[in-house]
Amino acid sequence: MSKVIAEKLSAGYIFGDADNEEYIYLPGGEVGVDNPLCVLERQGSKEDLPLEEASDMVQHLSLRPCSHPLLGKRSF
Repeated sequence: MSKVIAEKLSAGYIFGDADNEEYIYLPGGEVGVDNPLCVLERQGSKEDLPLEEASDMVQHLSLRPCSHPLLGKRSF
């Protein structure tokens, strides 16, 4: 797990790839909870991922900070 990516997710940054319609972000309601769940969006479907797994997926999918079509640059 990349601590830098996990910290950026915790700060509300959205990672994604607009061409492939893939986004990972931490919803505002998960801020401050013991085991936060991030959202992985892929072509319209959504899946919950623990923060550690989401951080790994950002690296695996080579996602970069981006702007989400509905949320903008930050998730909260």
